[in-house]
Amino acid sequence: MNFSAISALSPLDGRYAAKLAKLRPAMSEQGYMQRRVQVEVAWLIALSDCGFAEFKPLSPGARTYLLGLVKHFSEADGEAIKAIEKVTNHDVKAVEYWIKSKFEARPELLAAGEFVHFACTSEDINNTSHALQLKTGRDQVLLPALDNIINKLRDMAHAFAEVPMLSRTHGQTASPTTVGKEIANVVVRLATAREKIAGIKLLAKMNGAVGNYNAHLSAWPDFDWEAFARKVVETPEPLGLGLTFQPYSIQIEPHDYMAELFDAVARANTILIDWSRDVWGYVSLGYFKQKLRDGEVGSSTMPHKVNPIDFENAEGNLGLANALLKHLSEKLPISRWQRDLSDSTVLRNMGVALGYAVLAYQALGTGLGKLEINETVIATDLDTAWEVLAEPIQTVMRRFGLPKPYEQLKAFTRGAPMTRELMQGFIAKLEIPEIEKARLLALTPGSYIGKAAELARRV
Repeated sequence: MNFSAISALSPLDGRYAAKLAKLRPAMSEQGYMQRRVQVEVAWLIALSDCGFAEFKPLSPGARTYLLGLVKHFSEADGEAIKAIEKVTNHDVKAVEYWIKSKFEARPELLAAGEFVHFACTSEDINNTSHALQLKTGRDQVLLPALDNIINKLRDMAHAFAEVPMLSRTHGQTASPTTVGKEIANVVVRLATAREKIAGIKLLAKMNGAVGNYNAHLSAWPDFDWEAFARKVVETPEPLGLGLTFQPYSIQIEPHDYMAELFDAVARANTILIDWSRDVWGYVSLGYFKQKLRDGEVGSSTMPHKVNPIDFENAEGNLGLANALLKHLSEKLPISRWQRDLSDSTVLRNMGVALGYAVLAYQALGTGLGKLEINETVIATDLDTAWEVLAEPIQTVMRRFGLPKPYEQLKAFTRGAPMTRELMQGFIAKLEIPEIEKARLLALTPGSYIGKAAELARRV
């Protein structure tokens, strides 16, 4: 069978392949290989500037050529590395050999060939490459997709700030709010989660086989290898890696930052699962309509249906993302003694976890773009819920010391259908100042919204 979108085992590379085109260059196997080449090149160039008699500084031409191997890394280059790996049965050694194979027509680089991967263990290359993958995937794909959701929700919060809406606590009618305020709640939660995701430092170590610079010091015992490794890790790209230096590790970087990052993404996803379910319910209630698209079918047998499939797809994919993110965050920080290989295959699924999240964000963005508010339905719902005014009435009664206000309203409203006439009749009999009585009589379910509109506009 030929590989194609329809034969792909994963829907991320099949049904949804086009939707994840921006993530694939960063998080795919090819992206991983490219980052490995980047790390090897940065290490090699930096070594040439250490002042070692045995390795003179590389010429500008050699540096440009090496950086070009990274910049112009292609699928064919990846296939060439895979071909070498079939012989070495070691993926990082295959990268090293591929880089050296590019030196054959360049005497300066050919002479420096043994400084490729000098004193490094495979994990010096891998952990830095993973951090670079996450840097691109997070900053260039995941966060912009999340920002799109936040911005759309913020616009909706402002647009619907003053549209009153019946609340439902425990699924029952409750004190009114506004559509915009309920959306603003989500915006604030998401913005906080987004800040946590963006603020996590991406760590990298380059300290050898067990984290002690053993091999490095065997070659040049008087050189400050820790300072050098820090410089390579923290110098901005392209000459460095633009990451945060991890000074203490076993053979592998401990992956605690990864767990923190994946937990932070999962927290944002949980907020969006909550929102997806809520907006699904609002569509079901008729509070929102969905824009129609020519030719689109809602059901194979019921022609009238327009289903909220974007929010359902988002919920499903957010769940898949969180299942993977949870496993990544629980498994990756655990390694037997100085290292075992159980993290390697798990790390190759980082892109799958982020892919399902990005896919969900896109579905949510599409779904939000289809929504149209139905103020008629919302207003009708409010006008049949006069019982919600029991709260402000009994609160004002408390202010003026009337006997058992809560109990009076409970007996009057609980389990009984309420109308404007009944509630206003109750108010009219209250022994409170006339100005306060007039204020209560003017109150409706639609005007009893507290600071909801102000809070929504402020977000």
